[in-house]
Amino acid sequence: MRPLREAPRAALAAVRCVLTDMDDTLTHRGRLSARTYAALERLETAGVPVIPVTAAPAGWADQMARMWPVAGVIAENGGVFLRRTARGDAERWFWHDAAERATVADRLSAVAADIAAALPAVVPSADQPFRLTSLAYDVPADPTLRAALIARFRAAGADVTVNSLWVLGWFGGYDKLSAARRVLADLQTPTIRGLDIDAARHAIAYAGDSLNDAPMFAFFPVSVGVSTVVDWLPDLPTPPAWITEGPGGDGFVELADALLSARA
Repeated sequence: MRPLREAPRAALAAVRCVLTDMDDTLTHRGRLSARTYAALERLETAGVPVIPVTAAPAGWADQMARMWPVAGVIAENGGVFLRRTARGDAERWFWHDAAERATVADRLSAVAADIAAALPAVVPSADQPFRLTSLAYDVPADPTLRAALIARFRAAGADVTVNSLWVLGWFGGYDKLSAARRVLADLQTPTIRGLDIDAARHAIAYAGDSLNDAPMFAFFPVSVGVSTVVDWLPDLPTPPAWITEGPGGDGFVELADALLSARA
């Protein structure tokens, strides 16, 4: 992991699309700065689409997809993709079909009941009512309680990950990388037309900050951690290739500046 300022200009100039985590990557301490929003807009204007790939709920992603300068949002760690339509609302693509979604919803309800009974000290995330495909809890400060929560998800056969805000569980075997692979293969926009990320991984940059970004860090050569990723390094199987000087949105602005400078 080396400073982003040392990244080869040619590698940055080859990037056609940016995938990015949101919480603590685009935001910092829960806020989105004007300069970070402007960086998203500058990338869009330059023909470099940005797609947030986040564990955040579909309800947040709906607003982002409608109003932000992004090509869409992959939410709930891959369970649903939302993008703005020509009339300004948000259409949704789900990982599961309608019948599977009903089954998954029942299984998530059963897991939630089990966790409530076994771990009453665990706090469901305040954004849970806005989720469509996942179950989220505030990250317990007690490592033993956190491990017990993760174990409950796994015992139920659920996928589980931890980031800076949530312990997140879902069913389906997908993650940020597999969801991005499917979305980019199907997405038809002026700048993304059926992009095969396995054949063109060099053409995509990824920015993130925590454990659920690990598959993306391992896959994309232009993988960038904002500075706070150092807090997760002991548990990251593969660190990002590059690291920014600033945290959160300031780090993303560094990445946007580097990409746009290389294209110029």
